[in-house]
Amino acid sequence: MSRVRLCSNSTTRAKLLEKAGIEFIQTGVDFDEDSIKAKTPKEFVYKATLGKYKEAKKKFGLDIPILVADTVVTSQGKILRKAKDETDAREILNLQSGSVTSIITCTILEKKNMFFLDISSTDYLFSEFDKDDLENFIKSSEWRGKAGACMVEGFCKPYIKEVRGLESNAMGLPVEKIVAFL
Repeated sequence: MSRVRLCSNSTTRAKLLEKAGIEFIQTGVDFDEDSIKAKTPKEFVYKATLGKYKEAKKKFGLDIPILVADTVVTSQGKILRKAKDETDAREILNLQSGSVTSIITCTILEKKNMFFLDISSTDYLFSEFDKDDLENFIKSSEWRGKAGACMVEGFCKPYIKEVRGLESNAMGLPVEKIVAFL
């Protein structure tokens, strides 16, 4: 299996690659997601990933295969970005409480003579969040920097009633799908 350049600062994506036994170099790229105009969550995540991919390819080339991913969280038709503060986190998490939350990840892997693009969704049906648990989670600040303020491997885990899709996808990188291409 060849080494890959993970063009992301995400520690979770790095851990997923480590767990899969994939050798990698991690170097993030700058891309202004706030400039994206999109009508749907899938369009948004595709444009964000494509923008990061173009920056990565320009900056690093393809001497080492490049791997770029972006994730968006959506519930009740709304794109749930990273919460700005506790009030925003509370609103975002209350939208997900007792409803379906979809975590959509777009992945691009390119090496010489091969280009792979995938958009996958993992859907979670959550039971209602306990109000005290929710407040404790918000006070913990663990939601900071997380799309949708959601941690399916953390706070949200005991509230999962049903899952459709790959957990790795929900964590930001569907590793099972890219292994074959490395």
